[in-house]
Amino acid sequence: MSARTFGYVRVSTLRQSVDQQTDALVAAGVPVDHIYGDVSSGARWERDGLDALRGTAKRPGVLRPGDTLVVVALDRLGRSLSEMVKLLDWIVAEDIELRSLREGIDLTTPTGRMLAGIFASLAEYERALILERAEAARDAARARGRQLGRPKTMTADKIETARALLAAGISRVQVAQRLGVSRAALYREIPVH
Repeated sequence: MSARTFGYVRVSTLRQSVDQQTDALVAAGVPVDHIYGDVSSGARWERDGLDALRGTAKRPGVLRPGDTLVVVALDRLGRSLSEMVKLLDWIVAEDIELRSLREGIDLTTPTGRMLAGIFASLAEYERALILERAEAARDAARARGRQLGRPKTMTADKIETARALLAAGISRVQVAQRLGVSRAALYREIPVH
């Protein structure tokens, strides 16, 4: 049985596209029907596309010893160091070759395995820094009194109008419709006593 080549692509959200990754894998010689992918955070270990390649307890994987798995970058496989180490250990144990286009890594060599571990560590570090910076930005905004997230639908004027309409005997459903807000927003701002 001859060795085959497969690719794996991943984006974190539905707003992102795998097109650029797919194009790079096809240009690297991966047949388009051998490319698997996921729309999922890299911090999650369970992913349908990755599970199809690796296999699960219920079904065997697509990858066999001697096959090559190609990714655009190591961070497409995963972001956490523990996940990357687990995945790289599985790849080595299953005698599967891994090529990462961006980092130029070939896991069949000791140097390639060492570099893969370093890059995985750097990806985890980068993610931690991004989360830390985002939290610091939220804290700074809160300290300045800025609202975070979506703006409230119930403004002070709408709350005052809603109280007057409710006092006049108009139902909450009708008040919500008149003000153009959800009933949940109305109940949140003016709870039932």
